[in-house]
Amino acid sequence: MQASDQQLESAGNTLGEWLAEHGKTIATAESCTGGWVAKVLTDRAGSSAYLMAGLVTYSNEAKQAILGVEESVLAEHGAVSEPVVRQMVAGAVRAADADIAVAISGIAGPGGGSDEKPVGTVWFAWGAGPDRIETSVQCFDGNRDQVRRKSVLYVLQGVTEFLKRL
Repeated sequence: MQASDQQLESAGNTLGEWLAEHGKTIATAESCTGGWVAKVLTDRAGSSAYLMAGLVTYSNEAKQAILGVEESVLAEHGAVSEPVVRQMVAGAVRAADADIAVAISGIAGPGGGSDEKPVGTVWFAWGAGPDRIETSVQCFDGNRDQVRRKSVLYVLQGVTEFLKRL
């Protein structure tokens, strides 16, 4: 999977159009992508109608303080895990009073990987609260920029497909 500027713009526009048409709002809770999802969404004029907040919670402390991720969950599973991205989505929905949120936590590299979680491992979640969340894990190849780009494209496409099924 490639993730060119054109592909990111197209995916952001598709999601933005759906949100605008359906009167829904979204918040992002990003770690390894550093706000890139929110950036892509705000590239589209009129995005203030649907983007409530872009939360960059890079550190574990920020995940706890801003999103309410439990310290015990971080300690047991690590920041790059399904339980953490689930709590990030629920926390972003609450913090921003949004209808929907997306969360991303991963290891973009070049360091930080392990045998269990190699560089390129990224956990994603999207949903509308603790009972309506979908998750996915991907292991992308490439350098730091490529992993981050692929992550942004993946989450934009994933949440759009989720919303179309609602």
